[in-house]
Amino acid sequence: MSDTEQTREEIAKFSRKLAELREEIGKMIVGHRDVVDGVLTCLLAGSHVLLEGVPGLGKTMLVRTLAQVLGLDFSRIQFTPDLMPADIIGTVVLDENAQGGHVFEFRRGPVFAHVVLADEINRATPKTQSALLEAMQEHRVTVGRNTYQLEEPYLVLATQNPLEMEGTYPLPEAQLDRFFFKLNVPFPGRDELARIVERTTGGHQVELKAVVNREEILEMQALVRRVPAAEHVVHYAISLLEATHPKHKAATDLVKRFVRTGSSPRGLQAMVLAAKIGALFGGRFAASADDVRGAAVSALRHRLLLSFEGEAEGITSDEIIADLLKKVEPGKGA
Repeated sequence: MSDTEQTREEIAKFSRKLAELREEIGKMIVGHRDVVDGVLTCLLAGSHVLLEGVPGLGKTMLVRTLAQVLGLDFSRIQFTPDLMPADIIGTVVLDENAQGGHVFEFRRGPVFAHVVLADEINRATPKTQSALLEAMQEHRVTVGRNTYQLEEPYLVLATQNPLEMEGTYPLPEAQLDRFFFKLNVPFPGRDELARIVERTTGGHQVELKAVVNREEILEMQALVRRVPAAEHVVHYAISLLEATHPKHKAATDLVKRFVRTGSSPRGLQAMVLAAKIGALFGGRFAASADDVRGAAVSALRHRLLLSFEGEAEGITSDEIIADLLKKVEPGKGA
């Protein structure tokens, strides 16, 4: 079998598995196709996602459903103000061994799972939030002098409520930057509400099954990394990134006026990698500028820090990125 034929076969297998995942998740989750695809994108990128939406939109159910259809270990951490770092990563305890002696043993915390739900992450203190940083970035945990590797694939899905600010702690910029995407979970439409009521108030029970296994997920992640991105596509993503910085010559008027700090290079990495995944979602084996455009808002919205004037006037990062996408054209900077 030639390399081209093998690649086509791998793309076809990827598409079949993606369709099975969407169908199985759809048995439990009504609508939210863009959100589901965004979460799957983060999984395939080997990174993490921040879900923001008002209570009752199914964020927690989506995460639990995802873990079930992926056949992966799942753990949930309910973030509260009194949560401590050891409650997340684990702690060393003095235990008795078979000979009657005492030994120090590390008891693993809930962060040791394939899919970790950090529910209402902004309710914990910054000290506790920072306990997730090493796990999210390095996929490992250090306790004392020992380092413990987290098993791949590893996905942290954090949720936060944008309305209730009392008793919350804004996520530090360093932690926000660790999230590959920030996805806004929208309020469902009338038809979706009717389907939600039908499913949740009747006697029908949904039985979910795992449609992929750990090895297949790792194969899909490896295929993503092999998708090529042409030079002009990468340069387009670079141009978008540069335009988010108010002191850069490419900055738009909205950025110069309302943005304090632009995106880090992780925003560029997220756009390019998500573009590769978007190409595979479309059955293609080459990322395009349109794939970059499709990923830009989710990859950059949480990486732009607004100025005081921007916050005072109620400008959103989504509006600024939409303006960038209109004014920064593919090909410039290539």
